[in-house]
Amino acid sequence: MQWHDLLFVHYPVPGNLLRPYIPAGLRIDTFHGNAYVAVVPFVMRHVRPRSVPSLPWVSFFPEINLRTYVTALDQDHKPGVWFFSLDAHNPLAVRLARSLFHLPYFDASMRAKVPATANTATEHERWIYYKSVRQQRGHHVAFEGSYRPTGQPFTARAGSLEHFLVERYCFYSCDNHGRIYRGDIQHQPWQLQTAELELARNTLHEPWDIPLSGEPLLHYGRHLDVRAFLPRLVRDTPN
Repeated sequence: MQWHDLLFVHYPVPGNLLRPYIPAGLRIDTFHGNAYVAVVPFVMRHVRPRSVPSLPWVSFFPEINLRTYVTALDQDHKPGVWFFSLDAHNPLAVRLARSLFHLPYFDASMRAKVPATANTATEHERWIYYKSVRQQRGHHVAFEGSYRPTGQPFTARAGSLEHFLVERYCFYSCDNHGRIYRGDIQHQPWQLQTAELELARNTLHEPWDIPLSGEPLLHYGRHLDVRAFLPRLVRDTPN
């Protein structure tokens, strides 16, 4: 698959506020004492099984997730991502991801307006408009805003906060029986840019009563080629 026009919107959060929502087999990762929660809007392209061509209305769609960072308490201790939710504008992708990857996907009405860029000189004038409204009765979970890159591309330095946040190569998920799975992914290191966000609304975090306040840390990623693998069981039953 390919991830396009991605924005990382990171907020520092006390780890104890996240603990009730994270399985016991996972450690909440912190940087200088802070856990982090991120809102991540982007556009998926060319989503397909290996050796299968992309299909219209199946392989291209917007997606937005709410996530934090964890490490499994197993023999590998591999740092990864924990998703509180993932909203996608593709009913087939939502159902396949729930079934195959045990991920909390939701159907959403979404729009991502990405202007074309003729050359790199106009890169910083590219405002991406993004709107998502979850299709779930009794809940009004939504995100709306516009964002753009503002700085030159860079690769996160090992040991930096940026590296801690974005250079993670697996996700963890949990099935209905409390079993924990790890899904590995492969991609090149992120080429990040500082970014600007004009936020109209964000209620993705409200179902978990997690406060997201203050000025977030913003980074933009233009494009990334990604391989994802089916998850494997790392913890059979919870303690």
